[in-house]
Amino acid sequence: MVRRRRRRSGGDHEEHADERWLLTYADLITLLMALFMVLFSMSVVNKSKLASLQASLKEGFKPKILPGGNAIKQTGGETSTEQLQPKAPAGRAKIRAKISPAAAASADAEQLRRLQHRVDQQTKSLGLRNKVTTRVTEQGLVIDILTDNLLFDSGAASVKPAGEQLLAHLAPVLRAQAAVRRVVVEGHTDSQPIKGSVYPSNWELSTARASAVVRSLITMRLAPRHLEASGRAYLQPAASNTTSTGRAHNRRVEIILPRRGS
Repeated sequence: MVRRRRRRSGGDHEEHADERWLLTYADLITLLMALFMVLFSMSVVNKSKLASLQASLKEGFKPKILPGGNAIKQTGGETSTEQLQPKAPAGRAKIRAKISPAAAASADAEQLRRLQHRVDQQTKSLGLRNKVTTRVTEQGLVIDILTDNLLFDSGAASVKPAGEQLLAHLAPVLRAQAAVRRVVVEGHTDSQPIKGSVYPSNWELSTARASAVVRSLITMRLAPRHLEASGRAYLQPAASNTTSTGRAHNRRVEIILPRRGS
């Protein structure tokens, strides 16, 4: 009896052995269903929740600036001299802002008069008051230097030692002003035609003389970018060309410090 039952149970097990694939198939179907559910949930985006997530992430990763750190953010950690200096009172800043162009021009004119006084003192100490004159005009401060027996020989454009000495005394004054205004050098001659010179006309001679003065000033540490040289020949006489005295006054070099803004 027992033997028969064992045979039957063994027979049932052998009859359903080929149905094991159903378990694997059911597991596969379950996994596929789970996969499609995940894909479907990913395709449907809740915009409100996404925006909330973005805002929270942005707030979480946003750098925090401690009090007083704005200056470092703006300047990159570099401390300027303006930040170290005490700030002027608001009232004083408003007064400066209200300075009119007329007041600025008046202050510039006063500065030019002080420069004129310094140049006069320099030329007086050198005993050259009869060779160097100054005047403040609408153009600016004009320094007139007569060339005969001081800056150049007749018909030449090489600066003489006496002229170099004069320019060396003027150079500090000009150098101090070169940062805020140009230094213009103009060469002038009389109306007489040139004879026995390497320069064919007064145009070339006046231009060469202005350039020679500029070269000398450059050797005295004036920045070339602040210097200008031009030749005016006989077109702007300072006196009449009908007399020898007048022609001597016309043979000159003018060093001009223009007014600011001109």
